[in-house]
Amino acid sequence: MSGVHEDVRWLSETEMRAWRSYIVSTLMLRHRLHRDLAEGHDVSLTDYEVLVCLSSREDRRMRMTELASMLGSTKSRLSHQVGRMEADRLVRRVKDPEDKRGVVAELTDDGFAVLERAAPTHVEGVRRNLIDLLTMEEKVAMGEAFSRVLEHLTELDS
Repeated sequence: MSGVHEDVRWLSETEMRAWRSYIVSTLMLRHRLHRDLAEGHDVSLTDYEVLVCLSSREDRRMRMTELASMLGSTKSRLSHQVGRMEADRLVRRVKDPEDKRGVVAELTDDGFAVLERAAPTHVEGVRRNLIDLLTMEEKVAMGEAFSRVLEHLTELDS
């Protein structure tokens, strides 16, 4: 692409390898983790992530806007997802007791039971397909690098 858009900082071979490896491996990893959960527990990876976020709170509830932010989702997409999960009785939406205009997603007992059954499958998949393939130094570097990326992207969205 030399001569075309000379003001663009094109990726070097090393940078392109890092980028393409990241993109493809992330898609494949998410697909594998989704398949393990769907086949073993009839729950999608995105639904599982909602259950995890809600379970992280003592009262097992979170405002929809905060949940969307934690999941890197839009409010609209999350609303459709939570609607499907409500039909399966995994979560329910209720008015925010502190702000009646807001809506809170709440983890049901059925949803918590699904999470408890599915968590070992998910963690084993994460270990087998990512964590156990890395050295301790790579895990530290990966954590630092993606924390920096997340912080940057969060600042852009603020």
